[in-house]
Amino acid sequence: MLTWLTRDSLTFPPLEKALHDPNGLLAAGGDLSPERLEQAYRHGCFPWYQDGQPILWWSPDPRTVLLPGELHVSRSLAKLMRQGRYQVSFDSDFPAVIAACAAPRDYEGGTWITDTMRDAYCELHRRGIAHSVEVRDGGQLVGGLYGLAIGQLFFGESMFSRADNASKVGFVTLVEHLRQAGFVLIDCQMPTNHLHSLGARAISRAQFAQYLAQHLDQPNSATWVC
Repeated sequence: MLTWLTRDSLTFPPLEKALHDPNGLLAAGGDLSPERLEQAYRHGCFPWYQDGQPILWWSPDPRTVLLPGELHVSRSLAKLMRQGRYQVSFDSDFPAVIAACAAPRDYEGGTWITDTMRDAYCELHRRGIAHSVEVRDGGQLVGGLYGLAIGQLFFGESMFSRADNASKVGFVTLVEHLRQAGFVLIDCQMPTNHLHSLGARAISRAQFAQYLAQHLDQPNSATWVC
């Protein structure tokens, strides 16, 4: 039975209450306040819904993740990064990155990044919880991604690319940055060929919950400067 959230409580149901069909639907309702969003990621779920739907909260099983030490960089991608064609920065233009991620794409019928969601994550960015990666070519923004950094875990949300391999360059740069700062896991949420090519794999919801319990409140040494 699906749990409906009220605005008065930030409490989510246990992860094992998530539905099997659709896979991982845990709750509906509530709001996108910064406090609720942070609590959601700490609990192991995330919002994903379309305009006109109630806010839907998900915790899929299995969960797609990437361990920094398992990052796979192909020879062609490594060569591209050595060439220095793209310039990568962190937190230099979060609003532009999330706007680009929200833009319509040819292979999708619409966007799940609603205006309300954009505003909510921009507030998380102002609070130092959400971060962006910008990839530029000659000063033009051609790729990027954003997500949340809590403890030693990074929760990836969305990425975009307007040039060949631009999002991959941004992602690889981010993973190396996180590895050096003591992060142990990047949450990729759902599987894609793009992520699997970089070394992402599936773990059970129970395993993911163990990472949350062990690493959410552990320190990291990440600095988010351009």
